[in-house]
Amino acid sequence: MHYVVWGLVVLLIVIHQDFWFWDKTTLVFGFMPIGLLYHFGISLAAAFTWFLATMFCWPADLEEETLAAVADAPSGDSAHPTTSKEGATE
Repeated sequence: MHYVVWGLVVLLIVIHQDFWFWDKTTLVFGFMPIGLLYHFGISLAAAFTWFLATMFCWPADLEEETLAAVADAPSGDSAHPTTSKEGATE
């Protein structure tokens, strides 16, 4: 699945260069320029590709290490710095 995600990333990089819509004045649905609609589609495709990357390519051991560190932390102690009421980090 890693290769599929990388292939989608490369495909998105290539098709993002939409020189074929630069001079088009076509309106889709009577109000939206074709280039804007094209970039809307590219944005949805990029979001879907990122979803696939996080679901299938994210290293599972990082999540296990984080869960183990949180479980080992004493009660009331946090791995992240806390912020006081004045906004200063402790």
